[in-house]
Formats: sequence, C-alpha cells, structure tokens
Amino acid sequence: MKAIYLDNAATTKIDDEVLELMYNSMQEFFGNPSSTHQFGRKAKSAVETARKNIAKHFNVTASEIVFTAGGTEADNLILNNAVLNLGVNRIITSKIEHHAVLHTCEFLAKKQNIQLDFVKVDEFGCIDLIHLEELLSDSDHKTLVSLMHINNEIGSILPVDEICRICKKYDALFHSDTVQAIGHYHLDLQKAPIDFIVASAHKFHGPKGVGFAYFKKGFGILPMLHGGDQERGARSSTENVHSILGMEKALQIAYTNLEKDRNYIESIKLYFISELKNISDNIQFNGCSSDLNKSSYTIINVRFPVKNEMLLFSLDMAGIAVSGGSACQSGSNIGSHVLAEILNEKDADNTSVRFSFSKYTTKEEITETVKKIKELL
Repeated sequence: MKAIYLDNAATTKIDDEVLELMYNSMQEFFGNPSSTHQFGRKAKSAVETARKNIAKHFNVTASEIVFTAGGTEADNLILNNAVLNLGVNRIITSKIEHHAVLHTCEFLAKKQNIQLDFVKVDEFGCIDLIHLEELLSDSDHKTLVSLMHINNEIGSILPVDEICRICKKYDALFHSDTVQAIGHYHLDLQKAPIDFIVASAHKFHGPKGVGFAYFKKGFGILPMLHGGDQERGARSSTENVHSILGMEKALQIAYTNLEKDRNYIESIKLYFISELKNISDNIQFNGCSSDLNKSSYTIINVRFPVKNEMLLFSLDMAGIAVSGGSACQSGSNIGSHVLAEILNEKDADNTSVRFSFSKYTTKEEITETVKKIKELL
C-alpha cells in the first residue's frame, strides 16, 4: 500500500536540497555563534547572512527579524511584548484564530487584565470589516489587532490591505499570524505595512523547530526567554544554526518557484474538487475553501454527508494522511473551534476533513484518494 500524504497544512516534507545543505552546515558551522573565536565567528556570519536573505523576501531590514523555535513562540513573543512593553491594553482578534494566538490572548486578558474583543466572522470564515472598524472607533485604548493571513483549517484569505488601512486610520497595531502564507504568497511589508508577522519553516518544506518573528523597526522587544544576549537581546538561547540555514534555503526555493508551484498545486486542488463533486452533490466545502480567489490554493476543507467518526481513521488505515481540523488538536477529542464558529448545528454534526496539498502531491494520489472516499461513503 502506497502512503498518500495530504496534510501539508500540518507540516511539509523537507526539501532534498534543504536536507543536503543542513547536513553540510552541521559539519561546517559547528561553532557556537556567541563564541569570539574563528569557529564561532564563522557560524555567526552564516546566521547573519541567512537573516539578511530572509529579510529581503519581505522588503525589510535584517534587524527586524528575530529567529525563534517556530510560529507558536513567535506569536507568543509578539503578543506578550505588545502588552508588557508597548503599552497595549486591548486586543481585537477573532474566534477562528490559531490557538497560539487565542490562548495567548486569553492568558493576557486574565493575567494582565487587558480588554479582549472578538471581531465577527461570517459563515465563510471571512472577517466582518465593518464590525472591526466599529470596534476600533468605539475605544481610546491602545489596541493591537491580531488576525491570521491564511486560516489553517479552512484556508480563508485575510484582506490584508484593508486591515492595514483600518488599523492605520485608528492608530492600532496590526499583528498577523502568517504561518500558512509564508512561502506560498509574496508579502511586501513596505506595501502592506503589517507591524508583526510570524513564520514556521516546516510549513514550506524546511525543518521543524525553527521560525521567525518580524518586528517593525522602532518597536523595542522585551524577551520572554532570559539567560543570554542572543538575537540582540530579544531571545536568549544558542542559535539553531543548521535549522536557520535550512529555513533560509527552503524560503529561497519556495519564492524562486512560487508561480510554477502555485499553478501546479491549484490544478491539483481544482481536480480534487471536481472529482468530489462527481461522487455526490451532497459533499460540501466549508468556508470559502473551494474558491481559489478567497482561499489558499493549498487547503480544502470538505464536509461529507455522514456522521462517521471513523472516516479519518479509515482513511489513515488506507494509507491516506489527512486532518479533521488543526494538527495541533490531533489525538484529542476536541472538535474544531473554527468549524464550530462558522457552521450551524446541523452541518457541524457531519464529518469534516481538511485536505492540504504541496508541490509533491500528485494527480494519481488524488485519484486514489477519491476512489477510497467513494468506497467509504
């Protein structure tokens, strides 16, 4: 049985070129970047070159990039810093954010007594821009708006330019969890002046356990981790040199091949949608995930006309890896908070499955998956 991997929103297969570079870097750059001798200086130089190259992709300076252990740490660093260091006493977010944002905001509301407000979302998982403006106009608190660029479960795309315009109008800071967007969409932070973004390398064929936070120049950073002066004092811990270099290589490959890979993955997604519709008219798509203009080309969230808790397990037993929601909830009995927010009670009762694609997904794998779904239904 050939295994089929359709859970790329959870993590992606590491690129062979990235693997090779990381292996070589472990041998070549084994010095501690904080050491002043030649081995340390060599490693430090490699890290700073990677930082500059990463910054160029987003039209920012290297000093605005802080390396972290991934997107969750980056979100935590930004949100905590906004409250504890930048004087933010109100956060506006949505109930369909990743838990790295939601749980951090709830923690800050409880422990730091900040005001936490939720902007409305419609049945497609799209932000109500009118309500957002109403929330911002109704308060003189120093406010941070935190909304994700690409929803990790239903793929809905945030209208970033509009959010930037509204935040600027009311002098609010804007943080976006861009984990599902980095490496898949171009993001020029001079044209779209977001104050804070995050990235996680394993979402674009890089290694796990490394990412970065972007802090717009002028914002000081109060560290969450103490014990050293790494990352210019922003994040103590010896730099994960080979992973940082792997992330930079993965990002370079992603943006060099973005248009080609995007066209290919879009064709895979459209083929999958067409084949599912041929099975039954009762198969529906959650949010706007079947609309390539409004959702990520890498994600589709499918609602099947059955109440079958064994569907995910049966697909797994058939060698097909998918997700019932966010991968961060895998192995738990907790349903998707995103789908609970946008679906009515009747639709929420049916089985929903997230399928997510990459440059390694083949049409033959989609054909085999559709065949297995038809059998199970």
